[in-house]
Amino acid sequence: MASRPELQAPPEIFYNDDEARKYTSSSRIIDIQAKLSERALELLALPDDGVPRLLLDIGCGSGLSGETLTDNGHQWIGLDISQSMLDIALEREAEGDLILGDMGQGLGLRPGVIDGAISISAVQWLCNADKSSHEPRVRLKAFFGSLYRCLARGARAVLQVYPENLAQRELILGFAMRAGFSGGVVVDFPHRCLMNDLNFQVYAILGLRFVLTLYAQEVSVSDRHRPRKKQKLNKKVKGREWVLRKKEQMRRKGNAVPLDTKYTARKRKARF
Repeated sequence: MASRPELQAPPEIFYNDDEARKYTSSSRIIDIQAKLSERALELLALPDDGVPRLLLDIGCGSGLSGETLTDNGHQWIGLDISQSMLDIALEREAEGDLILGDMGQGLGLRPGVIDGAISISAVQWLCNADKSSHEPRVRLKAFFGSLYRCLARGARAVLQVYPENLAQRELILGFAMRAGFSGGVVVDFPHRCLMNDLNFQVYAILGLRFVLTLYAQEVSVSDRHRPRKKQKLNKKVKGREWVLRKKEQMRRKGNAVPLDTKYTARKRKARF
């Protein structure tokens, strides 16, 4: 069994012109990618009202997943770090808008514009430090933070990943939760995997393995994402005794302090 691709080289180097063309020309890869994309679209649970949605394909590669989105009547934006993969997507006349970028540096999309996001076998690359400046935790934080912000209220993100171990899976899920997502992991056919005709194993399976189905801006949002005014309601209010004690301390120090009256420390009404 060959080494996992993310352990061999950074994605922009591993998926060079030759590797990108071999990947896209494999009938087995095309079939697997189509099945994974269909399952991801199913888990997005988009409203069945016939209205096209704007979806984000993270790690879109040569546009194989995007074809599924197009066939289902949706518009999409594709982001990938490999120029070679995007060149092939242009050759194949992919109908999505393509962006060359590193998801570990943030997605750079406007807040609330995306109706749903999918990613097929891409996010686990963030768990590797390909450069001395790369810190997986920092990159995961930037990715999930920007993903959360760009999703419309109530939108979902379905990320199919094949983590190297349980620690990687928990790392990815943990940073997703910290960004504000709720949701969990779906495991389809956990004991089956497919070998492709390239020089490495495809760790995806028929269906989705270790899929994070994430929900943006639902009810279960942590306190740090709530408006500041709601946070203040939970703080203990200082009463009259505390104010009188502080005023007495100031008098002992020789400071000019207003006299105590029945209005001292009285809470003002919201409006006069």
